[in-house]
Amino acid sequence: MSDNRLSFKEMCAEFDVTPRTLRYYEYIELLQPDREGRSRFYGPRECARMKLILRGRKFGFPLEEIRQWLLIYEDQGDQAQMATFIEMADRQMEELRQQRSQLDEAMDALQQLRDQTVKLLK
Repeated sequence: MSDNRLSFKEMCAEFDVTPRTLRYYEYIELLQPDREGRSRFYGPRECARMKLILRGRKFGFPLEEIRQWLLIYEDQGDQAQMATFIEMADRQMEELRQQRSQLDEAMDALQQLRDQTVKLLK
């Protein structure tokens, strides 16, 4: 075994994910670890992909969109991947702006209702 590879358990610990999550990412072909018998080992490529996956999830991208984006690098290279990322980021920023607006409206309405309720108690 090479020193720059992580075992299944080490990968879970390194990226703070559950075994179920890691297995699912493999199942939907986001990750492709090396297999030795029943053991799985994750090299630098898989660790880099995992960082990108988790970053994408943090920003709210669907897993399928992340998977397609990762495939672009393999099929077309980093320039195409970066151009696609810009388009994805623009779409996601708009989605997040809309969500923020909806959240602000809900918070304002809740605050107003709370304040009215406080007045009724006095």
